[in-house]
Amino acid sequence: MSDTAVTMVVTEPRGPLHPSTAETTSPTGNWVRVSVIASGVCNADIGTAAASGRGVSFPVTPGHEVAGVIAELGELAEGWSVGDRVAVGWFGGSCGHCAFCRAGDVVHCPERKVPGLSYPGGWAQSITVPADALARIPAEFDLFDAAPFGCAGVTTFNAVRKAGIRAGGRVAVFGIGGLGHLTVQFAAKLGYETVAIARGGDREKVARELGAHHYIDSDAQAPGAALKQLGGADLIVYTASSTAPVDELLTGLNVHGQLTLVGVDAGSVTVPAAQLVMNGHTLTGHLTGSSRETQEALEFAATFGIRPMIERMLLAQADDAVTRLRSGAPRFRIVLDATGGE
Repeated sequence: MSDTAVTMVVTEPRGPLHPSTAETTSPTGNWVRVSVIASGVCNADIGTAAASGRGVSFPVTPGHEVAGVIAELGELAEGWSVGDRVAVGWFGGSCGHCAFCRAGDVVHCPERKVPGLSYPGGWAQSITVPADALARIPAEFDLFDAAPFGCAGVTTFNAVRKAGIRAGGRVAVFGIGGLGHLTVQFAAKLGYETVAIARGGDREKVARELGAHHYIDSDAQAPGAALKQLGGADLIVYTASSTAPVDELLTGLNVHGQLTLVGVDAGSVTVPAAQLVMNGHTLTGHLTGSSRETQEALEFAATFGIRPMIERMLLAQADDAVTRLRSGAPRFRIVLDATGGE
């Protein structure tokens, strides 16, 4: 194994990503070094790559959807072995002792770590992370398919399964992109009548292939009203980046229905208070999942044949990948190939 690794770095605010080669260092304590094979590109990485916030320490390496193989273990890292296939997601470690951690809600730990923000991320050939950030990847999973599960996969899996809606209920997915195409698969395989909602008719075929029972073209009709005609939704998982359509979508919820936001922008949501109260509606947000939940998402996906639709790019093309993502060009997920060096 090489003692050096290529890392994609930003060295100034809003500067370009460029490759840098550095020596790898052995992990200590309960930290683990992972040889990265594949690393996903997420909308949240756009902000990380901009490196323009307060307290940014350069160089910055984004990347929080990682799949690879354990290369080295710190002396306190137990339960893992060199050669294990692992994923690392947005959840990159927690304190382990706060009220949230003790309750099992490590994602909301005030000291939680995020790869790319708390320590160098996964757009690299090597990443060093706390052992509690690791999820095992099932043997039948290709590492490039596994990478997006660290953020997109676990987020959408949890958004559906934790909603607590009735068995066989109706789940609508608004936005059939990087998050939405996974949500449709999870909802269908979890046994729900699944409605896909997207702009235009060009995504209907793929939505139905992913498991959707119904398709609503939001350009052709108001999606909330169309949902109501179908009998209403028990759950709407909102995966689009613009929150503007939320108000009208709420009209498509059944009594006691829930709308869960997983895709957001900097905007606000306006909710008619009387409608919310009279129908017992719930409007909530959902933030990713723990490493244990990432592993559960991977295991469920392995059992039921769920896979992300990905576009591969070389690690050295990370800056191009961010540019494409900003423009909205990728249809689903981009995954960087870290095996080819520069």
